[in-house]
Amino acid sequence: MKYYLVAGEKSGDIHGANLMESILQKDSSANFRFCGGDAMLKHSKNICIHSKNMSFMGFIEVLLNIRTINKNIQQVKADIENYRPDALILIDYPGFNLRMAEFAHGLNIKVYYYISPKVWAWKANRIKKIKAWVRQLYLILPFEEDFYAKHDYYRAKYVGNPLLDEISNFNKAKKQAIASEKPIVALLPGSRKMEVKKILPVMLKAARSFTDFDVMIAGVSSLPKELYDGINPEKHPIVLDNTYQLLSQSHTALVTSGTATLETALFNVPQVVCYKAHPLTIWIAKRLVNIKFISLVNLIMDKEVVKELIQDQLNEQQLVKEFQIISEGIGREKMLAQYQILHQKMGEPGASKRVAINLVSDVKA
Repeated sequence: MKYYLVAGEKSGDIHGANLMESILQKDSSANFRFCGGDAMLKHSKNICIHSKNMSFMGFIEVLLNIRTINKNIQQVKADIENYRPDALILIDYPGFNLRMAEFAHGLNIKVYYYISPKVWAWKANRIKKIKAWVRQLYLILPFEEDFYAKHDYYRAKYVGNPLLDEISNFNKAKKQAIASEKPIVALLPGSRKMEVKKILPVMLKAARSFTDFDVMIAGVSSLPKELYDGINPEKHPIVLDNTYQLLSQSHTALVTSGTATLETALFNVPQVVCYKAHPLTIWIAKRLVNIKFISLVNLIMDKEVVKELIQDQLNEQQLVKEFQIISEGIGREKMLAQYQILHQKMGEPGASKRVAINLVSDVKA
């Protein structure tokens, strides 16, 4: 069978690679073509566009790169039509991938979607498009199944979260511990340049008060070393591309909103969630996004488990205050207790295997 996967971001590349591996276990003759990154390239060299040339986040960045995005859309459509896969597998990245779903559906190609568009947060009209074009939707957040059922879409199934697989694999692997003399406070400023430039300086100002801890920064090699050096005059250690090892040893963390908030909770590390963006981006988001929280932990739990400091609330004084609440005592104990409930809601590892079993069986039907 021929499978075409589209993952437009780094996280989607990792999940896509795991899914490709699981599909091969069910269909040893599987042929892949894809848009993705280095992780997916380990399973196939048959790439259309690398995800580093597709990942544009935020309203402003999308507008500035609209010509490139439109060019990518046309290139992938032509590539799908030429390849004629038995299945198109779309991974997150909804603005782009829903266009691919419509296009492939029009060619009578079976369309599967892994990691749902966040229609529960904004653009609820996308539900109609999903109903019309997507044969099966695989969900990774436990509350999403009920949401889709309320909208009379029953081809949506919670398969577990792929982060559970990643963490399970990490725990089984051999690893080199990070040397430290004191308990570690991890700073996770994000993987995008604008996030690091806006959020890391505030984290580091607050960290000057953490004298009883070793402060370490989770960095990514895709950003220039000079970026971190210019923000980090105290020369705190930068742990490159090894966030899981850092979290596995950390006492507490300051975390930029995103997938990392859930990863931090799954490692049982008490955290403060941070977010700061361009004022115009926030202004637009407040008028379009319909959610009570920004962190995945709070969204899954449907209540404030971790403190969220957004825009002007994200300052040195507030960060220090919230850090002190969770660094010891009852505040820390409460958060760790809520993390245990979160673990129960998330279920067991094996998301990509569950998707592969269902998908391969349906494609061959």
